Amino acid sequence: MEIGSLGGNLMGIIPLGDIVLYLTPLHLFMFIAILMFTFLIAISRTETQVEARFGDLKDYKLSVGLAEFKTRRFLAIICGIATAGAMITGDLFNFILFVALTGIVNIGIVSAVRQIDVLNAAFQYGLIAMMASLPLFGGGAIILAATGTLSLFELAKFTSNSMVLFGSILLLIGVAGETGIAPFFATKAEMFRTPGSPFILIIHLSSLFMIIRAIEIFLVILT
Repeated sequence: MEIGSLGGNLMGIIPLGDIVLYLTPLHLFMFIAILMFTFLIAISRTETQVEARFGDLKDYKLSVGLAEFKTRRFLAIICGIATAGAMITGDLFNFILFVALTGIVNIGIVSAVRQIDVLNAAFQYGLIAMMASLPLFGGGAIILAATGTLSLFELAKFTSNSMVLFGSILLLIGVAGETGIAPFFATKAEMFRTPGSPFILIIHLSSLFMIIRAIEIFLVILT
């Protein structure tokens, strides 16, 4: 399938040595959207979260301290930049690296929280993300071995075969594990109870955009 057949007409490429970035209307929209949201995170302040506990009529306010706020804001910005990079990369290996990076920083965003349930969920999600790195990178290695390239421009010209299909399936499993979608979303659910709404939203947004981009890449490779 042609590169520009899904995201619209190819608007141009940005060659950076072996790394080639390319722009279509879809990729440009997702790139700008994630950068705008990342900018809003960079200038925003977190909200105070109010929780009610069973057996107690009192409300408990949960806020983000200054040191924790700076760390989590930095990691949220890194997550946004990595997601934006994945939207326009023309190299499958770089996409894999960006996916792995978002999985790491998503754990870091909630790692400073002093809530047992949240930390347990982050630990479980971290285990899933580390295990998912094997099919993620393994799928990319199989596709490289079967085609001799990881450039999306070149992969779009190849006729799909059983090895490319197998590598794509492994890659899909890896992306699902790193982004925490079904069937791995259960490990990620409790992480969203942590205070600090802008930081939690970037976890949602990065997962959504990565899945959209991954589906587009799979269609380019397999059709």
